[in-house]
Amino acid sequence: MVRTAEDRGARGAKALFEDLDFPSDDTSLFCDSSTPIAGLQGNIAWQRPQEICQSPVLFPDDITLGHAKQGLLGDCWFLCACTVLIKNSHLLNKVLPPDQPQWGDSRYRGFFQFHFWQQGHWTEVTIDDRLPCINSSLCFSRCHSPTAFWVALLEKAYAKFHGSYERLWAGQVSEALVDLTGGLAEHWSLGDLGSEEEQRPEQDSDQVRRRGLDLNLLYPVKDDCALSCSTQSRPGGAIELGQYHALTVMEWLDVKTVSGSKLKLIRIRNPWGRCCWGGAWIDSGAGWSSVKHVCASDLQARLAEGEFWLDEREFMSLFDDVTVGYPISEEGHLKSIYTGRLLKHSHQLAGQWLRGHSAGGSRNSSSYGTNPKFWLKVSERGEVLVSLLQHRKWRKTEKYAQTPLEDNKNTKHQHYQAIALHMWKVEKKRFNMSRMLNKPPCTSTHCHAYEREVVLHGQLDSGYYLLIPSTYQPGAEARFLIRAFSTSSISLSALKSPAPSLPLTTDGEWETSYFRGSWVEGETAGGSRNFLSHWQNPCFPFTVCEHPAVTSGVNVRITLQQNRPDTDLHPIGFHIYKVSEILKESTSHLEMNENPVASCVPHCYMQDVSLVCSLLPGAYIVLPSTYEPDCSANFTLSLARRIHRLVIFLLESCSQRYKTGNISSFRLNHCHK
Repeated sequence: MVRTAEDRGARGAKALFEDLDFPSDDTSLFCDSSTPIAGLQGNIAWQRPQEICQSPVLFPDDITLGHAKQGLLGDCWFLCACTVLIKNSHLLNKVLPPDQPQWGDSRYRGFFQFHFWQQGHWTEVTIDDRLPCINSSLCFSRCHSPTAFWVALLEKAYAKFHGSYERLWAGQVSEALVDLTGGLAEHWSLGDLGSEEEQRPEQDSDQVRRRGLDLNLLYPVKDDCALSCSTQSRPGGAIELGQYHALTVMEWLDVKTVSGSKLKLIRIRNPWGRCCWGGAWIDSGAGWSSVKHVCASDLQARLAEGEFWLDEREFMSLFDDVTVGYPISEEGHLKSIYTGRLLKHSHQLAGQWLRGHSAGGSRNSSSYGTNPKFWLKVSERGEVLVSLLQHRKWRKTEKYAQTPLEDNKNTKHQHYQAIALHMWKVEKKRFNMSRMLNKPPCTSTHCHAYEREVVLHGQLDSGYYLLIPSTYQPGAEARFLIRAFSTSSISLSALKSPAPSLPLTTDGEWETSYFRGSWVEGETAGGSRNFLSHWQNPCFPFTVCEHPAVTSGVNVRITLQQNRPDTDLHPIGFHIYKVSEILKESTSHLEMNENPVASCVPHCYMQDVSLVCSLLPGAYIVLPSTYEPDCSANFTLSLARRIHRLVIFLLESCSQRYKTGNISSFRLNHCHK
């Protein structure tokens, strides 16, 4: 719902919307004043398009004049991604819904709505159309047409999406492509792969596989895919390219030379709006003499402002890497950049790495097996893509404003964990996990990378596949999204692992019991201890038995897991109460002021919560709850207790078995009320 000026009782029925969540002041421009635009403070005036020119429009009649031209903000990565919207109207209509009232329309109220893809869902962002200007001219990005404003408005919405304009200074083209399309993008290298391999941050146990660019590989989708190239340093021949600049590949052609050979030419667009290359294919370059005059004239006529031609050799020498965005059909299906086939089947699941529970680290770590696990079922042989996308380390301060958790330097290492994805082919769901993880995976990402998203691709036979996403460092926490796309029918599900073993003591054994329960609205969904209905929650009695060998230390671990989608979680927690052995089958004798002996609080919006504790011998009950009453959900409760077993060896004939004496017992029952 847009908060209009009318709602605030201001300026009458036709007052123009002013966005209080992203106001026209320095708080929307800067986050920490760490970039060169900090020098603009005090010089920015916010003006609406009708104050900048006489007849503003979203798009010009000549669409070539609708391309983005970079201003004083270092967001070339975002502007390169915007090119995909110009080339695909169905994607543009998703990001900028059509038929919004513009200037001159009686319905115009000074706001526009955009949509960006975020963590598996499309998020609506509403802005007013006041734009930052210097001397009545846009100071940041704009269209080549001075009367078209879709780029400036989209940039403002994306700045609000990130928290400020300054947050857009430096970034990855691949991230912007995914945010604008909801699809996939891959990063390919053009540089010296050997030196990168030597400097990689970790030595994974898998063979390192780095992909170099082969334009011929992309031929099936060359007219559909989004392709961007970037420089990491100033190469020879570049007139003014500095470090870390991204440009857009508009097209590439196989051209026949006068000698009869084939030559690949690539047309590049610079977001700065000017040519930055002095090679063989500039206006008067020597390269044009190698092709027929008619062909040369046609190719030169295609150039718009800021564009230039390169041959493949120049392209490989000028740029360090490329980003390839997967095409998306009008029906919303991803198209493979390897085969051109539509990947009509897709699934996604959310997960997280949680320190001490599911953040097992890389395969170099003994705790690797505690990482989250997923089943991928392939119904018949087909082309399959699986991606692992981690959430950026944001903390939300307002509805849209987002502030990084770390310091002010904008680096991938700051915002992301080093992540990887491994896949094993499993003959059946029943298998030995430890034995499986000691085998090499059937496929994996080349190494742990500080990227937002990594992608696996392959032709997979029918059957079950085990997917394990991991961070490089054990204990590194993050949320993530697993996405699978395929030409054949597939299903994706989380592997419900039992509570991990407790590396808390080296002696003794642990015995675990499980119980499935549910909170039912009006019956057993009693809520937290803040509510009188708390005692209506399901309760689970258990006993800690005394043994002289157990004198101190942790002896109980309890894990509560709710069975709901990661996008629709309840805040959950639980309390442990000491009870009489006689009355342990009921909670009716407990008072509201009864204090628990241990609690897993505060209630958290998580799939599972755990508590380890030391309990004296006696009878107890566990009460799991949601924070609010009447929140229905199914859940699983696991209780692990440390036990000691006395082993007696009977040295008799070979037919005699070893006998063990179980000194204590662990009982778990559900209280029926």
